[in-house]
Amino acid sequence: MTIDMRMTRQLPASPEEVFDAYTDAEKQKIWFSILDEEPGIVEIDVDLRVGGKQTAVWGPSPDMLFRETQTFLEIERPRRLVTESVGSSPDGETMTTHIEITFEERDGGTLMTVVQSGFPTPEVRDFFAGEAWSGALDRVEAYLARERSRG
Repeated sequence: MTIDMRMTRQLPASPEEVFDAYTDAEKQKIWFSILDEEPGIVEIDVDLRVGGKQTAVWGPSPDMLFRETQTFLEIERPRRLVTESVGSSPDGETMTTHIEITFEERDGGTLMTVVQSGFPTPEVRDFFAGEAWSGALDRVEAYLARERSRG
């Protein structure tokens, strides 16, 4: 049995803007630490094509780094993105999951839906839903709001 997570967030931008904020390495580097008082290490490289990879390395210090490599399986800009994610934590634990994200125009913005499957335990799934994805989407939303206020 696979353990899945599904969450949605309404974001204040078009599907194109949200898709690009989520997949562009330079934009990710900005939003990744936008809400942090003390930004840590953030390295991101994106090869946005089917079969390409996105690699992100982040953490508070060189000896406390998280790593994630996502392989792009399907890309339908700006509507859908499917990846296989392999992540590792500073303690050496690794996890492979499948992620499908949709970007649907709704109410003058974008409804972003994330479905991630393959969690090893309900506790890990709950951490991703309550902390990891929730925090990432908070950051994307703050980035998009900041870009809107500049425009």
